[in-house]
Amino acid sequence: MTMVRAGVVPTGRAALYGVLGIAVTVLVCGSVVAGFGLNRIFTGLLAGAIAGIAILVALFTRDAIVLTEGAIYQRTPWRESSIEWDRVLAGRFALDERERWSLALDLTGGGERHGELVLLSIPPVIRPVSGAYDLRKREQVTEIREMLRQKRIPVTVLPEIAGALNQHWQLAPPTR
Repeated sequence: MTMVRAGVVPTGRAALYGVLGIAVTVLVCGSVVAGFGLNRIFTGLLAGAIAGIAILVALFTRDAIVLTEGAIYQRTPWRESSIEWDRVLAGRFALDERERWSLALDLTGGGERHGELVLLSIPPVIRPVSGAYDLRKREQVTEIREMLRQKRIPVTVLPEIAGALNQHWQLAPPTR
């Protein structure tokens, strides 16, 4: 089964995850120091940092949009909902309000999820792939475009975005 991970963690939720990570770090460090004495402050800091990072990784890994053959799943650490492919009208790759490139789906019906679903938000591409971040984003764009092509969902791409993707990342514009 084909599965593509995408999604943008909203700033508010990312801040909440950061606060939770810091709280776990402080709690574990405080517990170690309280249980074993002030001489174990560095042990407490190390254990707290490991626990805090583990919490952050778990939260950010769980928070995603997953495109599968059967449906689109919106996941957060606390819930999961699905959107059927027949609710997707079209896709668009355009500039968002923060001057980033946003790949979003336009949805119809379904109550609170009516509107748009942002799959990806990346800084404008101005040079060839130069690191792991660029490589992963290029792979995500390719995987999402392929999934949308398989589902026969039309995708509109702004000409300047299509040109930059073709020039710098060698991603040809959509054929339709």
